[in-house]
Amino acid sequence: MQFYLDGYRPGDPFLEEPHPSVADRPEGLPEEVDVLIVGCGPAGLVLAAQLANFPDVTTMVIDRRDGPLEVGQADGVACRTVEMFEAFGLADQLIAEGYWVNEVSFWRPDPDDRSRITRTGRIQDVEDGLSEMPHVIVNQARMLAYLRGSMERSASRLRPHYGLHASELTVDPSGESEHPVTVTLQHLADFRETGRTSTVRARYVVGCDGARSGVRTAIGRELVGDLTNQTWGVMDVLAVTDFPDIRLKAAVSADQGSVLIIPREGGYLVRIYLELDAVRDRDMLENRSVTPEKLAAVANRILHPYTIEVKDVGWWSVYEIGQRLCDKFDDVPAAETPSRHPHVFIAGDACHTHSAKAGQGMNVSMADAWNLGWKLAAVLRGTAVPDLLHTYSAERQEVAAELIAFDREFSRMFSAAPKEGGDSGDDEDIDPERFQRYFAAQGRFTAGVATRYAPSMITASPEFQDLARGLPVGMRFHSAPVVRLADAKPVQLGHVARADGAWRLYVFADRSDPASPDSRARALCDFLVSEKSPIARHTPAGADPDSVIDVRAVFQQGHRDLPVDAMPAVLQPRKGRFGLVDYEKAFCPDPAAGDIFDLRGIDRDAGCVVVVRPDQYVAHVLPLDAHDELADFLAGILVDAR
Repeated sequence: MQFYLDGYRPGDPFLEEPHPSVADRPEGLPEEVDVLIVGCGPAGLVLAAQLANFPDVTTMVIDRRDGPLEVGQADGVACRTVEMFEAFGLADQLIAEGYWVNEVSFWRPDPDDRSRITRTGRIQDVEDGLSEMPHVIVNQARMLAYLRGSMERSASRLRPHYGLHASELTVDPSGESEHPVTVTLQHLADFRETGRTSTVRARYVVGCDGARSGVRTAIGRELVGDLTNQTWGVMDVLAVTDFPDIRLKAAVSADQGSVLIIPREGGYLVRIYLELDAVRDRDMLENRSVTPEKLAAVANRILHPYTIEVKDVGWWSVYEIGQRLCDKFDDVPAAETPSRHPHVFIAGDACHTHSAKAGQGMNVSMADAWNLGWKLAAVLRGTAVPDLLHTYSAERQEVAAELIAFDREFSRMFSAAPKEGGDSGDDEDIDPERFQRYFAAQGRFTAGVATRYAPSMITASPEFQDLARGLPVGMRFHSAPVVRLADAKPVQLGHVARADGAWRLYVFADRSDPASPDSRARALCDFLVSEKSPIARHTPAGADPDSVIDVRAVFQQGHRDLPVDAMPAVLQPRKGRFGLVDYEKAFCPDPAAGDIFDLRGIDRDAGCVVVVRPDQYVAHVLPLDAHDELADFLAGILVDAR
């Protein structure tokens, strides 16, 4: 991460100087904001952390709680989410603190004595090369604390307002108001009404307020789907056990029920998901008399002949599995999309719910928020056209539908009775080996890297995909190792992308020396500093030249073979009040870790330019000489700043 651009100052360089607007911020609640975020869960705080990077966007975050979440709830952090946290500068802390899910073990009834369980398999959790980031386990409360810390260190100094409930929401249909959404806030104490209310007017409101979302209700959306007849208990415990896989993620499918064991960070804590049986556990289900002691008894019943003695319970809960989905994630009826822009959005559990066992809820919710956050910032700051906001619901509703279909099958197979004597294909009973194969086959989905956005105004058709076969259009930009030219530092190319709202052009050079007249990469770089360049067209006056479109280049030559002072001007932009040179734009392959051109299937003869969205998804792949096509694509999204 770069700092000291506008002058050296002592102290923590990651603590940004407060924006001037912070000093002018009024005491108490604001009357008008650009964005009001309802809910301080994973979706709400990712959105807030993204918008906090733009102090010229006034953001307010509220929650019904009296303060931050302290324990419990989701804990699985997919590889893709860790990649996202890297863009916020939070991945190192997350990786250092979390439990790494390296392998998964599978257990089923012993064929010789079905009252006992036996291990049937053990597989790698994430396939090699899928991501440079691990799958980790960290308490949701800690994830939220990381995000609040990012907000508080930002130039916005953004902090949530607790003890507030959005009780009423109306949208001015005239389209004439600058702040068309009016929200009535009830002041709460210990979740009880105090009788005091406030009113806030916003340009945009985002409901991240959970499965019982009041924002969703206010815009006439509803969750559609079914609750299953499956009830699960979950508890975080410190325990003594002779179960040998207590420090591995373990899926147990037994005649006595199903258990999912998730080791937690710290070396001792473990999370146990327990299927409660409608017959065996009928009494406590009907009488709602579930206790941690009863859940521990269920665990011992399923894990036989092993035992587990619970010494301490950090958190526990009971929930029913349900897969439900909204048909649209904003306030604009489908028929009015061509003539109206949305002003109210929903994200996370407010628009999709599912089971916890596949570990996708928190991850998909945070991905919703990042997808929306950069789009809101771009429209509010005047760098992108308002039509961009329609792409949020279109993209994320499809992802949620895929998730629910996966979760339905995953939950069914996990809870199905283990078949004796092999799998006949019967849908009622599942051979645990079949579940193990399904788990392995769906690894890309659970890692969060299977999402592929359909063609739209921000995702082109894959006409030139052969130029970069390993970077599919519509999928996340898959990072790879490179060496930074200026200082010979080995880095991950994907890690240059911060959550700063900038589009990125990754120029993968052809074989020619970049200083030679026949270099197509050089010709593209020269175009990018010309008057016809999309950089000149879309960068506001006074802004840094890479603030809207950030250009990076990867050359095929070794890092000792290219002189830094011969690099094109677009790869050495002058920035900040002193006009300092940014030397961190040019890279070369890292043969010791794997050549990026081979790893990502880049055509060495032709080269290419890969256009990447602010949320790290590939928007386009183009030939190096497709200057006009590149400019036209970006012109359909970004505002002409001239």
